[in-house]
Amino acid sequence: MDDLRASVRAFLRSRDFTPAVDAWHAGWNEEFTRALASRGWVGMTIPKQYGGSERTFLERFTVTEELLAAGAPVAAHWIADRQIAPSLLAHGTEEQKHAFLPAIARGECFFAIGMSEPDTGSDLASVRTRAERTDGGWLLTGTKVWTTGAHRAHAFLVLARTTPRVPSDRHAGLGQFIVDLRAPGITVRPIVTMGGEHHFNEVALTGTFVPDDRVLGRVGDGWPQVTSELGYERSGPERYLSTFPLLADVFAATRRGGVPSHPGLGHLLARTAALRHLSRGVAARLQAGEPADHDAALTKVLGTSLEGEVVELADRLGAPSPLLATALLRRAGFTLRGGTNEILRGVIARGLGMR
Repeated sequence: MDDLRASVRAFLRSRDFTPAVDAWHAGWNEEFTRALASRGWVGMTIPKQYGGSERTFLERFTVTEELLAAGAPVAAHWIADRQIAPSLLAHGTEEQKHAFLPAIARGECFFAIGMSEPDTGSDLASVRTRAERTDGGWLLTGTKVWTTGAHRAHAFLVLARTTPRVPSDRHAGLGQFIVDLRAPGITVRPIVTMGGEHHFNEVALTGTFVPDDRVLGRVGDGWPQVTSELGYERSGPERYLSTFPLLADVFAATRRGGVPSHPGLGHLLARTAALRHLSRGVAARLQAGEPADHDAALTKVLGTSLEGEVVELADRLGAPSPLLATALLRRAGFTLRGGTNEILRGVIARGLGMR
C-alpha cells in the first residue's frame, strides 16, 4: 500500500493543476481522468473481465484520499467510479456490465445520479417520477434536481416509481433505470450556484423511453438497491476531505507566522484522523460484502460537519488562502448533499437500535 501511495503522490507532482476545495464535486477534467485511468486508478475495484484493475476497496481508498487531499480535479469520473460501477456489479446484467464497466475503467463513460426531486428533500421514498410500462420498455416522466454533471455526463441512474405509492409501504414499487442523457424527451437545465458555478442541473424527463435491457436489477427492488448504493456515496473520504486542501493551507500559514496558532487546528486534525479510521472501516466492510449503510451515514454526518468547521476556523483566523472564498460559498451544501444530516441522524439512530 505504501508503494501505491508513493506512486499517486509522484503522479500528482507531475501534473499541472490548481488545487481546489470540493474538487471531487466540481473539478471536471476529462484529460486528468484519462491519465488516472491509464494507470489503472479509475475502476480499481472492477474485475479484470470487465476492464478493471481488480484491486481492493482499501487500495482504492488509498488512491482517492491522496487525490482528495491534493485537491485534484476528479469530478468527471467520480460518480461512475464510486457508485455506478459497484451497482452494476451487484445488480446489472452481463450485457450491462460489458456495455458500461470497461468504458468507466478507461475514463470514457461518465454518469450522473437521478435521485433527488423538487420539493422532496432527502425523502427518497416520496419520489414522483413515474415509469410506465410500454412495448419493449418503459416511459419515464418526472423531474430530478441536483444532478451533478448531467450537462456533461453520458447517462444517469434514475430512481422512479413503477407502481402507485401505497401508504402502508412507501418503499415498494420503485425501480432503477439507466437513462441516456442525450435521449429524446430529456431536458437538462443548469442550476447556477451563488458563486456563478454550474455543476448542478435539473433534468426533466418527458415520456423518455428506456428499453427493458436498461432496467437495473429487478423492477420493484429499487429501494434496497438505492439504499445499498448510498453506502458508497456517504462513506468515502470525500465526506471529510473536501476542505482538506484549505486546512493544509492554514497549517502552512501558521508555520510561516502568517496565521496565529490556534488549538482548534489540532482538534480538527485529530478528528480528521479519527474519521479516516472510520471511513477505512467502511471500505473494509464493503470489501467483505457486508452492509455498511449505518456506518456510512455516521461517516457522512461527522465528516461533513468537520468540513464546515474547517471553513469557519479558516475564516475566523483570516487565512491567506485562495481556497477560502470558494469554501465559504460551498460550505452550506456540505451537510445537505448525499442526504441531509438531520435525516441521516435518524438512519444512525435506527441502526443503533438494531444492534
